[in-house]
Amino acid sequence: MRTRSTRLRRSAGFTLLEMLVVLFIAGLLVSVASLTVSRNPRSDLREEAERVALLFESAGDEAQVRARPIAWQPVTGGFRFDVRTEDGWRVLRDDLLGPRQWEGGVTGAAIAYSGSGDATHASRLVFGTEAVDAPVEVTLFSSAGRVTIVGTGNGRFEVR
Repeated sequence: MRTRSTRLRRSAGFTLLEMLVVLFIAGLLVSVASLTVSRNPRSDLREEAERVALLFESAGDEAQVRARPIAWQPVTGGFRFDVRTEDGWRVLRDDLLGPRQWEGGVTGAAIAYSGSGDATHASRLVFGTEAVDAPVEVTLFSSAGRVTIVGTGNGRFEVR
């Protein structure tokens, strides 16, 4: 009788080795599942466009505060903001408007002012000491497509 109850007690639980094997398999499954989940490139592109649109609004506000024009310019691999000084355009080097690399898979950008019917392309977007007066479209390109940031002329920008 004693051996029978001892056998029942031994078979009632899991051994440490069995628990470790189960935990290892569960961890392996979780890591494989997290590797297969990837972000949508179109969502990344849209998030980058929203970030740039917010930077445009901040640059417009900063130009008004400084009473100096600030320009946004796409460059190879990213973009930068310049401020107009007596000596010409100088690159801004602060935390908010300093040079940045593209994120979200962006490969390039195009600027088009569409004030009087015909769109004119420009190499930079200038924020004056007043709100931007001409409607502008900035298109960001990536392998996933393109997205357009529209400036309505009142200093606000939205992603379309």
